[in-house]
Amino acid sequence: MEITLAIDTATCIRCGKCVRVCPSGIFTQQKPDGNTESRTTGTPAGNDQENTPASSSKNGSEIRIVNPETCIVCGHCVAACPTGSVEHGDFPAGKVHKIDYGQLPTPEQVLLLCKARRSNRAITSKPVPPEKLGLILEAAHRAPTASNSQSVSFTVVTDPKKLLEVSDFTIRTFDKVRAKLQNPLLKPVLKPLLPGLYRYVPVFERLKRNHLAGNDPILRHATALIFIHTRFGAADATLAYQNGSLMAESLGISQVYMGFVLSALQQDPKSFARTLGIEGRIHAVMALGVPAFRYPNYIDRKEIQVQQI
Repeated sequence: MEITLAIDTATCIRCGKCVRVCPSGIFTQQKPDGNTESRTTGTPAGNDQENTPASSSKNGSEIRIVNPETCIVCGHCVAACPTGSVEHGDFPAGKVHKIDYGQLPTPEQVLLLCKARRSNRAITSKPVPPEKLGLILEAAHRAPTASNSQSVSFTVVTDPKKLLEVSDFTIRTFDKVRAKLQNPLLKPVLKPLLPGLYRYVPVFERLKRNHLAGNDPILRHATALIFIHTRFGAADATLAYQNGSLMAESLGISQVYMGFVLSALQQDPKSFARTLGIEGRIHAVMALGVPAFRYPNYIDRKEIQVQQI
């Protein structure tokens, strides 16, 4: 991919902010002592005051660009430039937006959202409004990714028949595992090796009974599922999930992490994904629905464990 990158020297105030934030060290700036600094040197460039073109004489020398082909297209340089002087082909004017930090929630509000977020399994039959589903997806999409790969994709399932197929697949997979664990020939060998797994045998049996009774113990009657998948990197999908989870909570939408579905997918990761047209590997699944009620209280967690070195 060819990168188009330049500096508008007529408007650049040489503050050095692009130098400081570029993870690839593409921008360089000569210091007053004649040495060249970049993001990779670890030395600060410019200043943090609000800059205007008139203040350029107080800043460093001309910004230069080296090895632009190593750009990971993160946009840090464009986002940090106070005068719009960084010209990046992937970020034209229409993709760059001013931030009004006064509009951000307070730290207390953010922390309260984190405290209030719970897995609410009391879900009604009402569908999740499309506009709210869109906001949840947008929040998830905004999560950071390794090397700015942005390789996280989403598959949304709202078709009741497909949702039932997910539950059926999960129960069927668990029943196969249960049968293998209880096989009289395999049990003497497997139980000493997998003692933790055997405690799930009664759980698998209970899930199957409830599923056959129509109680939907897997999806809990969720009306939407978001499969989060990548070609590599489970961490990227997890970060996306948490972003989407907090947005769902702020919108009053129930969200539940589908650990059972993921466990079943680990037994058969490719075949079921193909039935949904998913390429790559599914790393997270979010169940969504309109709650029957919202929790009026939040509960304190165990004492935080912090090691300070």
